[in-house]
Amino acid sequence: MAFKLPRGKATKKSTFNTNHGKTVGLSVPGTSIYRKKLGKGIDGEANNDGSIFISDKIEPGCEHERMILMHEMKHQVDMKTGKLSYTDNSLTWMGESYERKDGFINYQGEWLPEGSKDFPWEQH
Repeated sequence: MAFKLPRGKATKKSTFNTNHGKTVGLSVPGTSIYRKKLGKGIDGEANNDGSIFISDKIEPGCEHERMILMHEMKHQVDMKTGKLSYTDNSLTWMGESYERKDGFINYQGEWLPEGSKDFPWEQH
């Protein structure tokens, strides 16, 4: 038996809400989102526990905040589907492990800063 949504006007608009408190208040089912101080040049982080951090320097409700959230949610999906995982000492992408140390990842013999667009897992 199929489930069908009723036709007509939606009863609730899907939006990202902000409450300017400790949690960002963005509506992402199953994902806790926190606003906090992050390292220089870091706007967001996807964590192994399923949470996301967004820099407290990002204006709540702005387009940049939405873009950060979408980017970090892609990492969450990749982690939940097994494409991506990490520990303090390594990052694994599609079964290939890379050494990780002091904010850098050894990718193809070169130490690049975490978040570099040169990494295939950052290509979204």
